[in-house]
Amino acid sequence: MEKYMNKAIFHYHLFKNAGTSLDASLKENFDGDKWVTAEFPAQPARNRDLARQWVSENPQAFCFSSHTAFFPPPEVPGRVILPVIFVRHPIDRIASAYAFEKKQGGNGFGAVLARNTSFSGYCESRLALGYDRQCKNFHVDRFASMFAPAFGSELDRALKAFEVLPFVGLVEEFDKSLRRLEDWLKSEGFDDIAIAPKEHNVSRDNKATLEEKLDALEEEIGSEMFVRLLEENADDMILYEKVKASYEQ
Repeated sequence: MEKYMNKAIFHYHLFKNAGTSLDASLKENFDGDKWVTAEFPAQPARNRDLARQWVSENPQAFCFSSHTAFFPPPEVPGRVILPVIFVRHPIDRIASAYAFEKKQGGNGFGAVLARNTSFSGYCESRLALGYDRQCKNFHVDRFASMFAPAFGSELDRALKAFEVLPFVGLVEEFDKSLRRLEDWLKSEGFDDIAIAPKEHNVSRDNKATLEEKLDALEEEIGSEMFVRLLEENADDMILYEKVKASYEQ
């Protein structure tokens, strides 16, 4: 890989989108300080400036991973950034986030809320907060950051981002996504990379099909709340179906 030192993978590790599993595989390929992680503030300009500075100050790293970095990928002289991001069925992702936060420790807002309310109450509370996107078009919010508002609606910008991003994985097709990712990274010069499927940080039974999990979820929270979640995540569903179709071709 030494002859491709100008290239670096940037993993946009979205919460509960199999990112921990992917990072585990990437770390096996990039040991020591060749794989690095950092988090950034929510202010867009500050976020992007710090992400750019982070990449610039870590020339030894081949792989960067962050839960909170915003698009577009940082532009750093002398480096080519290869962005990697995954999408998941939005309702299943919310359920996974709740299950994870319910069992984790700490005094963060989501963790405390999850430990003290039902899944329905968790969603109701987070939807009531206009700024909180955990239960409302979470993916579209992150994808849309690729382009300024002048480029169109949030959904328009998210779909445009999907079209221009070189790799978007699908959690429901995780193994296929990893094969596609590995092929792409090899074409970019990472000849020896091997990304074997792994499972880390799994919060719910992943042996059930997506349909079975969604049916059980609707039974748990009732049709009214289930329909509301679908409505609140309508844009996310559009993006999800676009990504899903790209894996069915």
